[in-house]
Amino acid sequence: MQNIIFLVVCISLGIIFKKYKIFKGDAYLVVSNIILYICLPATTLLYASEAKIESAYILPILMPWILYVLGFLFFKVVGKLTKMHKHSEGVLIMTGSIPSVSFVGFPIFEMFYGAEGLHIGVLMSQAGSFLVCATFGVITASYYAAEKPSFREIALNVLRFPVFLTFIIAILMNVSDIHFAPIVAELLKKLAAPFGLLAMFSIGLQIELPKKNAIFFNLSWGLFFKLILSPLIIFVLFVVVLKQKGSVAEICLLGAALGPMNTAAIIASKYGLNPPLASAMVGIGIPISLIGVMTLYFLIH
Repeated sequence: MQNIIFLVVCISLGIIFKKYKIFKGDAYLVVSNIILYICLPATTLLYASEAKIESAYILPILMPWILYVLGFLFFKVVGKLTKMHKHSEGVLIMTGSIPSVSFVGFPIFEMFYGAEGLHIGVLMSQAGSFLVCATFGVITASYYAAEKPSFREIALNVLRFPVFLTFIIAILMNVSDIHFAPIVAELLKKLAAPFGLLAMFSIGLQIELPKKNAIFFNLSWGLFFKLILSPLIIFVLFVVVLKQKGSVAEICLLGAALGPMNTAAIIASKYGLNPPLASAMVGIGIPISLIGVMTLYFLIH
C-alpha cells in the first residue's frame, strides 16, 4: 500500500510543479533523459542479469508478450479504420499493450498474495513486461518515429538505445553466470534508486486533461484495450481455454488489468510519438486501473 501512496504522491508533485510553473520549459524531457540514460540502464543491469526464470511460472512471463502481440494487431486495425495518425497509433501500441507490473503490480500482488505474489510479479516484470518494452517497445517507437522506416535505420536506433544495450549485456551475464562485484552492485542500486520517483514525477509533469477531441478519442481506444479487453483476453486464454486455476492464474488476470507501463510512455515521448497522449494514457490509466484491479480481485473471490 505504501508503494501505491508513493506513486500517487509522485504524480501529484509533478502536476503541482507543472501547474505553478516551478520548472521552466520542457522540464519533463530533462527528467526523462536522466531516467533513460542513467536510472533505467542501471536497473536493467542490476535485475536482468540476476533474473531466474522458473518453468512453473511460464504463464506470468508469457502474459505481457501475448498482450503486446494482440495489442499491436488491435491498434493496427483501429488505426486503419479510424485513420489515426501513425504517431498516435505507435503510442497506443506501446502504452496500451504493456502493463505497469513493477510500479503498480508489485504492491498489489504482495498485498493480496504475500511473498509468492511478489516473486511472480518480479518474473512477470523482468522476463515479461520490461523485456517486451526493451525489445518490441523500442523497435515499435523507432519504426513509428521514422519518416520512411527502413530496417537499417530501425536496427541502428535500437542498438544505440542505452536500455537495449544494457539489456543485452545483462542477458549475456545472466546466461554466462557472471555476477557484479558487491561494490558495483551497490553502485547500480544507488543509480537505479531514483527511478520510481523520477518516472512518476515525469508523468505528472506531462499530464493534461484531453482538450482536443482527437486525443480523447485515441485515449478511449487505448484505455479500452488496456483496462477491459486485456484482462478479458487473458481470462479466456488462461482460465477458459487452458483451465488454469489458483494464485498464478489470478495474478496473470490482475496483471493484465494493470494500467499502462510508465517506461513505455517515456520511451514513446522520447521518440516524439504524441507525448500528450502517452502521458495521458499513464496519468489517467493507472489511477483508473487501481480501482479496476481491486474490483476484479474481489469479484474473483
